[in-house]
Amino acid sequence: PLDDVFVTLKDVIPQLTRSSLHRCLQRHGVSRLPKADREKPKKFKSYKIGYFHIDIAELRYEGGKGFLFVAVDRTSKLVFARIYRRATKLAASAFLKVLIKAVP
Repeated sequence: PLDDVFVTLKDVIPQLTRSSLHRCLQRHGVSRLPKADREKPKKFKSYKIGYFHIDIAELRYEGGKGFLFVAVDRTSKLVFARIYRRATKLAASAFLKVLIKAVP
C-alpha cells in the first residue's frame, strides 16, 4: 500500500510527501497491480432455499476463547449462530440439532 511505502521512504527522503510519492508511482506505472494479476470476483452458486453454509470461527476474548458456529442460508440470507466453549463433535452435533429445530 502507498502508506507503507511512504512510511518506509520518509526517513530516507525527508522532503517526500505522500502525494508526490503517489504521482511518482503513477508516472512510472507502478501505482496499481497489473490487470492480469487481479482475480475476478466469483459468484456464489445458486442453491435452493434451505441449503446452509456452515462455518466455525475461533473467538478470543479476555476470559479465554470460544467457538462461533454459524449457518447461513445463501438464498434467504437467514443466519443462525451459537457460541460454544469447545469445537468438539458433541458441540457440532448439538448445533445441528438446534439449527434443525429453529429452521422453519
